[in-house]
Amino acid sequence: MQDQLNSDLKTAMKARDKTSLDVIRGLKSQLTNKKIELGHDLSDQEASEVVLRELKQQKESLAEFEKGGREDLAEDQKAKIAITEKYAPKQMSAEEVKKVVEQTAKDLNASAPSDFGKVMGAVMPKLKGQADGNVVKQTVKELLG
Repeated sequence: MQDQLNSDLKTAMKARDKTSLDVIRGLKSQLTNKKIELGHDLSDQEASEVVLRELKQQKESLAEFEKGGREDLAEDQKAKIAITEKYAPKQMSAEEVKKVVEQTAKDLNASAPSDFGKVMGAVMPKLKGQADGNVVKQTVKELLG
């Protein structure tokens, strides 16, 4: 991932693409900080977690900008999200998530809304880094509700 970021950074510099530069520099900074924190080179899984965390923060910012009526900032944030998504691991579709949730609920004999925590606790480790937590949460609620 570092090699891809470095290559894209050079391309963005040559193209004078300020948005891409900001996003790529931010990702490189986050990855470097995580590397220092852990004291070793990052595995692909660890690097993916950093990118997904950054993507989640960007999406939360977008929601706040839209809620606040700041369309100028929202458009800029959408562009940043599109760039960050290029580095994020492929996410499972809602249908794939539903299959995993249904199988897990079946394995746990969970059928009531009170089993929500039990199912979420079993599903999230299986889908870590592969699916958005909000999609998983919504799927579990629909299944048990």
